[in-house]
Amino acid sequence: MDCDQTEGVIKKIIREVGQECATQGQTVSETLVAFMVKAVVLDPRNDFSMDQILTKKDVQNLIQLCVTRLLDTTNPSLSTIKMQVYFDMNYANRAELLKEQLRVLEGRLAPVLRDITGSRPHVQEEMENVYRKIISYVLLSSGLGSPTDTAVVREVTAALQSVFPQTEMITFISLSKKNKEQQLKNLAMLVTGIRLYNKECGKGGSNIDDLPGILSEAIPSATRVVDEDLNTCHTLAHQYTALLESMQEDQHRYTQLSSFKLKEALFNVRQYETFLCILLSDAITGAQEVEKMNVQFAATVEQLKNTVQNKASVDTKEVFPLFVALSNLWTSFQNEMLLLRFLTNMINNLQQFLEIHSQLFPEEVLMSLLEGVTVKSDEERIRETMGTRVNVSDFKNQEWLFPETADNFDQLLIQYHGFCAHAIGVKGLTLPGNPAIGILKHKERYYVFSSKEAAYIFAQDPDKFIQLNAEKAKEHAELIQLLELRHQFEYLAPYAQARNADKCLMKPTIKCDNSTQTDTHILPPTIVTSYEWNEWELRRKAIKLANLRRKLTHATQTDLSHMRRQNSTQVYLPKDVSTQTKRDNSSNVPRPQIFLEGLQGGSSPTTHMVKVDLTRAVDET
Repeated sequence: MDCDQTEGVIKKIIREVGQECATQGQTVSETLVAFMVKAVVLDPRNDFSMDQILTKKDVQNLIQLCVTRLLDTTNPSLSTIKMQVYFDMNYANRAELLKEQLRVLEGRLAPVLRDITGSRPHVQEEMENVYRKIISYVLLSSGLGSPTDTAVVREVTAALQSVFPQTEMITFISLSKKNKEQQLKNLAMLVTGIRLYNKECGKGGSNIDDLPGILSEAIPSATRVVDEDLNTCHTLAHQYTALLESMQEDQHRYTQLSSFKLKEALFNVRQYETFLCILLSDAITGAQEVEKMNVQFAATVEQLKNTVQNKASVDTKEVFPLFVALSNLWTSFQNEMLLLRFLTNMINNLQQFLEIHSQLFPEEVLMSLLEGVTVKSDEERIRETMGTRVNVSDFKNQEWLFPETADNFDQLLIQYHGFCAHAIGVKGLTLPGNPAIGILKHKERYYVFSSKEAAYIFAQDPDKFIQLNAEKAKEHAELIQLLELRHQFEYLAPYAQARNADKCLMKPTIKCDNSTQTDTHILPPTIVTSYEWNEWELRRKAIKLANLRRKLTHATQTDLSHMRRQNSTQVYLPKDVSTQTKRDNSSNVPRPQIFLEGLQGGSSPTTHMVKVDLTRAVDET
């Protein structure tokens, strides 16, 4: 069965499951049904194979199992999956949310912007009409007041006329569309900044809410709600964990508690806790941003007051940037209000997925089950193991990381969302891991453990326990997202292929037919046949032209020779040449040897000198 046929079968199953649930009074989304279908197929207890072709009987069995699980409202596992689907479909980070808000705002302003930039007024009445549209654009762009409020419109008009009087409409109309749009955005920011400054001076600001004050009160309130829900989650998680541990230690307790779905309840609480931590982090980030913006806003207003100081006229180069800065800061306040409303809405909607605990475990029942059971918090478990750590010398082929051996120890991406890698598959518990014991690096992934003993057992055969954890996730599909095991289940086609890389769940593939048509050869051809891209070809042409400048060609034609051709050659005959060379000869002459005797005198007063010639004869040499 090819991919298209498989996708068709899955779509049919999803559609039939949704229809069956609707028949029994339960409305479910397509995404939830798709996730449940894959969860049922993954569960080894249902005997479905990912490789085999589903028969008609298998399909009916699969549909019935999915419907049964979707209608079992007493199962915490279903509540967890619904929570994951809801969070995945609705949550967006700050950047995504603000980008979407900007897109919505631009869409709302597009008709007005189109009317302004596309108009070509000629008479005074048409000019005034366009000017009124500019006022509406500025008001809608700022979001400060209603266009139907007369006082607000009057205030915006006065602020706009101070920076853009109607006399400048002729210049504005002559601009290009792009320049018009840019000037409108600048005017909107300037007018907003002027209104905010007047509000701070007590001279205007009609219908402008005190966003900094509202945010300063609302964010701590939202944070307190999240903290309370987190405390409730922590308490339930600690109690469920204690009960599950007592079941494993005492067979009587196991018999007593086996009917309760404690593991599913624990996974539900842990998932709820994870989502609350994400929302709490966003709320804290928002509080920090608001605190910085309050300081910047107050400083900008004070600088504006010092610059203006009741002057009749002020240089626009000094005040206009400050007005724009005020407008940008106020836009940031509006964004924080949007983010806060979104977070509050998410927090309130997530609370419904925790209601199942009060139904399954009323306070009296839970207290009775906890009699004689020691409940430990996550912090207490970590404190108990702070003094123990793995001895690296016990492992020759394993790499362990500690705070003193890794520079980015706190930034390591821990597997299983920081839970003990041994307890998940062996005990089915989500115990908090203690990185101080040691972080095991195995195949470029990092694992933490709740005790030294668990670390030693896991390190003996990591692949075995990793596979065991994957099998546990197949039995409880909600663990795939809770433990961040999506990389092990990427073969869940076809919806996994359409899933966004930043998202946690699989979404349906969205398809549509589309077509486009373009005109061919709109402009006349502009091909230059003499163009040469090769530099060496250009050089050859240049040399050829340079040579031709120094050449002359002559040709003559006669009646007698126009059909003939004569060739002639000239040969230089060889010439005998002789030369005479000189003779080399040598001679040797004797070396003169002449001696004089008696030059120094003697006993007689008269000097007698004797000359002796000892030079050899020439023939003797």
